[in-house]
Amino acid sequence: MNLFEDLKWRGLIKDIAGEESDLQKVLDGKPFAFYWGTDPTANSLHLGHYSSLCMAKRLANAGHHPILLCGGATGRIGDPRPTAEREIISEEKVNNNINGIRKQIERLVPTAELVDNYDWMKDYTFLNFLRDIGKYINVNYMLDKDIIRRRLETGITFAEFSYMLLQGYDFLHLYQEKNCLMQVAGSDQWGNITTGVDLIRKVLDKTAYAFTMPLILDPTGKKFGKSEGNALWLDKTLTSPYAVYQYLINSDDSKVLEYLKVFTFLSKEEIENIYAQQQAAPETRIAQKTLAWEVVKDIHGKEEADNAVMVSEKLFKGDFKGLSVNDIITGLKGVPNFEYKEELPLIDVLVNNGMASSKREAREFIKGNAVSINGEVVTDETKVITRDMALEGKIIIFRRGKKKYFIANV
Repeated sequence: MNLFEDLKWRGLIKDIAGEESDLQKVLDGKPFAFYWGTDPTANSLHLGHYSSLCMAKRLANAGHHPILLCGGATGRIGDPRPTAEREIISEEKVNNNINGIRKQIERLVPTAELVDNYDWMKDYTFLNFLRDIGKYINVNYMLDKDIIRRRLETGITFAEFSYMLLQGYDFLHLYQEKNCLMQVAGSDQWGNITTGVDLIRKVLDKTAYAFTMPLILDPTGKKFGKSEGNALWLDKTLTSPYAVYQYLINSDDSKVLEYLKVFTFLSKEEIENIYAQQQAAPETRIAQKTLAWEVVKDIHGKEEADNAVMVSEKLFKGDFKGLSVNDIITGLKGVPNFEYKEELPLIDVLVNNGMASSKREAREFIKGNAVSINGEVVTDETKVITRDMALEGKIIIFRRGKKKYFIANV
């Protein structure tokens, strides 16, 4: 398949500025420059950004030139959120965040040209911006944009309202200075993208191109890469590679084919073969395992991906030797927790913390070799559970049977 056909097959093209046939000609034609941008709201990108980085790599692999913009100017304002105004972050924090994001982009998309819109906005006076840019965009046009319309009832500040002019100007500036013909972004940026396309047409009488990618959602409709409101960061000091692996290996069967298309660089034939194996034997979870390994390999390297597989297999077997407490806690996320309060015999700990309904049942578990502590089977009901059993001084792991885990927090 050519590039356009591959992107369509992967479900990566949602909205198109102009005709689909024109977009196809550009994508499959001569090399051109394109850009994707993000505001530095944190010092790391997260898994929700990863589909955009994958898109940048796909276009780069096809011979096109990626320009990745980190919004030092727009980040000082904040893209309008659907419900409330973003918190203004300090200039010092903005700069720190930009440095963190730049390092990740340099690693993940090494052919990218990195730019910061603060470089061309910092000396642009307010009056000149209104004369040069503001006069081309009608207020009614702005009010009709979905991101603005959603905020009208609750209220929107002038700063947020002006955001689309800033992003629109970014596209115009990059078109003029770097011959950047296309912008690519998530579908929530459609209003900002089309503003840039319109500015280029009105100011320069030139045609620019743009398309959006669908937002990747989990089965509940939440943005992909979020877990209980917390992002899965691409910085491994914030989110371990194993935590990313664990999140992906637990992908829902109904979504895993979509994720393989979006987040991996496997071919159509490879993905279809993997999914056929998955349908024939769902219990193997080969699609989830492939997805998790491929993504961690791309973000953190093959060694980290292989290590994540090793940790996963060890936890499945109840073998905790050589594993960090962070990896164990990530792998056993959601299992019952209780606070270690005092030294007690094993049989009392089992009953007092819901691992057995009675001492009689607890004895049956213990005599049947069904109870282990930190991966070691314990057959002595009188064995006293002490603080020095805690791994890294933090947790004691109880296992009852093959799958029932409990964690004592020390």
